Amino acid sequence: MEPSQSEMNILSNGKSHDLGDDVGVPLKTMLDEDQNGTQTVRYEEPDDGLENEEFLPNEGGKKPIRFTDFEGKTSFGMSVFNLGNAIMGSGILGLAYAMANTGILLFWFLLTAVAALSSYSIHLLLKSSGIVGIRAYEQLGYRAFGNLGKIAAGTAITLQNIGAMSSYLYIVKSELPLVIQAFLKAEPNSDLWYLNGNYLVIMVSASIILPLALMKQLGYLGYTSGFSLSCMVFFLTAVIFKKFQIPCPFEEFSVNGTASHLSLNDSVHIHEYNNGVVHEDDDSHCTPRMFTINPQTAYTIPILAFAFVCHPEVLPIYTELRNPSKKKMQKVSNISILIMYTMYFLAALFGYLTFYGKVEAELLHTYSRIDPYDTLILCVRVAVLTAVTLTVPIVLFPVRRAIQQMIFPTKSFSWLRHIAIALVLLTFINMLVIFAPNILGIFGIIGATSAPCLIFIFPAVFYIRIVPKEDEPMNSLPKIMAACFAALGFSFMVMSLSFIIIDWTTGEGLAVGGH
Repeated sequence: MEPSQSEMNILSNGKSHDLGDDVGVPLKTMLDEDQNGTQTVRYEEPDDGLENEEFLPNEGGKKPIRFTDFEGKTSFGMSVFNLGNAIMGSGILGLAYAMANTGILLFWFLLTAVAALSSYSIHLLLKSSGIVGIRAYEQLGYRAFGNLGKIAAGTAITLQNIGAMSSYLYIVKSELPLVIQAFLKAEPNSDLWYLNGNYLVIMVSASIILPLALMKQLGYLGYTSGFSLSCMVFFLTAVIFKKFQIPCPFEEFSVNGTASHLSLNDSVHIHEYNNGVVHEDDDSHCTPRMFTINPQTAYTIPILAFAFVCHPEVLPIYTELRNPSKKKMQKVSNISILIMYTMYFLAALFGYLTFYGKVEAELLHTYSRIDPYDTLILCVRVAVLTAVTLTVPIVLFPVRRAIQQMIFPTKSFSWLRHIAIALVLLTFINMLVIFAPNILGIFGIIGATSAPCLIFIFPAVFYIRIVPKEDEPMNSLPKIMAACFAALGFSFMVMSLSFIIIDWTTGEGLAVGGH
């Protein structure tokens, strides 16, 4: 399939450019034919230097401006914040449970392996991007497999991120009323409007998420991403602090003890009461395990495999990086993954060492078993809700970009289209969360399918197709590794789908797939 002129004329930062105007551009370009005979434009960066940012004007003396035509102005630090926020999801709350079902050493090994694989996957994306001079996931799919590859990549990004945003807003809908109720000591079955999750999720979407989603550039969200990560640092600090405050075996709050607890000073910790408190004399479960194998262990593998999902955001962040190069963007990715890796492991370790085998799938719910009115834990819940809310605009940007790449690839930037897509997406997601929350189970299957594609399969097969055979034949080590990587992703997909089917048929296990 011959690529159209509009598809061919997209440079490394998404800017339009005529191939005939390459004279004077300090990039070496070559036309290579792939296996289908499709010509591929290769851009070679001299000494891995900065990619070209200045391009010749068109015949009218002005450069045509596309919706991806942004100058790289985002600093290195802000890019790290944005990518780190894209990685960080609500899944961090379940990592302590994952460690309880794998053991400390096995969990550490799996988490380290997944972090290394995620970094390698980003390397494949950046390598493919540098060869064809494109920083759009969908356009890489077009270069590799024509329109089919473009549609597959865009659809996977759209479904994966819509599922992630739906799960985040569902957390806001279900958790924010409980937090407000606990702070105000309101009745559980109260009809107050500010305890209605449907109203709250609409208010949060309209007042916080929408204004941030209307930003023209992703780089502007670096400040909110930094604040979001600071909220998760507060969460991690609280988890570490609680480890040294809560005894093991812990004293569990009971329904009968609620009245006496509410009538006393809130600053008194629950384990000081004897009435209505269950005392556990058996401390056999208070010993950490290095290795654990049980029926739940297999469920933790896909959960960890998708712990570093950020690939739809990598190329948009690369587009807006100041003075971009593959080496610099890889460094941004490695630092973001390292920070999240450290936070993941510490949160899992101290959460597990607090409750051991009795930790629940949602860590904060376990703290509520001790004291549902603990002020620190309530503040942590607010921090986690804030972090989840501020992650939604970051995840929305690649969806809007994918929609524009698939439907309006040749159109110039339009504020009307930019705003309209964000409004439609947020309205659609809010309607799902409010009127059809059960459909989120469908997104579990979607996440189990799209996440392995975006993390493992697509970067590997795009790399195999885009890198010329003259440079790396199929029997070369890099392409053999890429093929094995794609096979690994396919096995994760099959495993995740199998576990979801088991969940639906037995009602046991954990949901997997994405954030």
